[in-house]
Formats: sequence, structure tokens, C-alpha cells
Amino acid sequence: MSHKIIFIAGMPGAGKSFVADELVKQGFEYMRFGQIILDRVKEKGLEINEENERKIREQLAEEEGMCAIATRNIPKFDEILKEKNVVGDGLYRWSEYKLLKERYGDSMYVIAVYASPKLRYQRLENRKVENDSRSRFRSYTKEQAKARDYAEIEHIEKGGPIAMADYTIINTGTLENLKEELNRILLEINDQT
Repeated sequence: MSHKIIFIAGMPGAGKSFVADELVKQGFEYMRFGQIILDRVKEKGLEINEENERKIREQLAEEEGMCAIATRNIPKFDEILKEKNVVGDGLYRWSEYKLLKERYGDSMYVIAVYASPKLRYQRLENRKVENDSRSRFRSYTKEQAKARDYAEIEHIEKGGPIAMADYTIINTGTLENLKEELNRILLEINDQT
């Protein structure tokens, strides 16, 4: 496989979507890993919020297994990889990491984006983005963000992909710092092929 697939992992508010958007500017095709969840919430006529997303995520895992989202996305990833590189925004589960690593091997990279809970909660409280038709940028109170953190770590194995990431970006500086670190990582990835 000549094209690369990069998955972005991290907790809410760390900067995953910004990194994914930067990769799109570098020619990667964007896929939101959890778009399946949002689509299902909308299909059921529910409001898009953390509680409804969590219910659907847990229901999907119960019905189809812990790798449900990855399994549903693999055909889409495969199709895009025939033509270009892919960035998957928001790899969550350890089970899915293992499945994807087995499938894509050395063509797959994971970039974890890290920021402290205090900084992430500040970002999440103040987050508002115009024209966010894909519901990528939602605000949370500190209490909501903390509850989401705990639920994602305890119920959906979110720590595994972050711990096993090929690269980690500490996102506590400026956006320019983040871009520079990402560019350094991309150079390193490109040198490996």
C-alpha cells in the first residue's frame, strides 16, 4: 500500500480536529471517525449532545462489538487509500486500534494530541465555531467535559491508542507551535517510505 493513513487520538479539546485540518491542507482526505455516531443520532431524531452520542456509541458497541466504528469505516478508508492519503479524526478504542493496525500495518500512523485537563476544559468552555455543520466543535462546561473524559477512559478504552501513538504532540503553546511539530512529524513519516 503506497498511501498512508494517519489516525488522530486524544481527549476532547486537545486539538485533534485542528491537526486533522492541517493534514487536509497537506493533501490528506478527511474522515471523521465517529461520524457514524452522529449520523445515527440524527437518524433517530435525537439532539446532538454528549448524552445521546454516548448512548448510541454504547448501543453500537453492544450490537456489533467494540470494533463497530472501525469495521464500518474500513471500506471507506480502503476506497480513499486507492487514490490518496487519509486522516482519520478521532480514533478512540484500543480494540479498533488493534484491528486497524493489523489491517494497515506500516502504512498506519497514530498521532496523539495532548493538553492538560485544565487547559482542555478552558478551551471547551470557550469553543464556538461558525458554520460547524458537522458538529465538530461543541462547547462543554467543565463538569460536562470531566464527565466525558471519565466515560471515554472507563467505557471506550480511549487510553490505549493515545498510549500506543507513534507520535505525541504536546499542544500547550501557539497554533504555530502545533503546526511546526506536525510538519516535523510529517517529514519523519515521509522519510520512512
